[in-house]
Amino acid sequence: MPSSVTDALIRWRNGDAGAFDEVVPLVYDELRALAERYMRYERGEHTLQSTALVHEAWMRLVDYDRIDWKGRAHFLGVAATVIRNILVDHARRVGRAKRGGDVCLLQLDESISAPQQRHVDLVKLDDAMQALEKISAEQARIVELRFFAGLSVEETAETMGVSESTVKRHWAFAKTWLSRELAG
Repeated sequence: MPSSVTDALIRWRNGDAGAFDEVVPLVYDELRALAERYMRYERGEHTLQSTALVHEAWMRLVDYDRIDWKGRAHFLGVAATVIRNILVDHARRVGRAKRGGDVCLLQLDESISAPQQRHVDLVKLDDAMQALEKISAEQARIVELRFFAGLSVEETAETMGVSESTVKRHWAFAKTWLSRELAG
């Protein structure tokens, strides 16, 4: 399946508008799981649902037709960024940052597969990610791919064109740095 996604993404980049429609069924379930992962950290009464979040991401991704796609993992990393931006934009619109409220800190942990229900201040997280990007764009990208897109160390290394040891080293630093930033 990954080669089918990669082939369709390359054809889409090269101007075949119909190729984007081929990508949808190949990665829809993964995008839905990605959106559900994000929504786990939202309040139960959140006005966005994971299906609507995926559809909004699709509408925005249509404009990404000139990216030099590296494959499925790269596409999912970009989609994770788009989904995160949708949620942050939504949070900013509803004034979540001004209200504060019952926001919990997010633990950036490898064992995120079965997290407890927690609420995350996405605006604060986004601000921390932007600050990390100023320090190290590569580390910020690794956080997006590992934590937000759920890619493995191997997939992240392949997508970024770096070694697995580089990913592990930067991931460890970025987790520590973000945890301190979010706590402080």
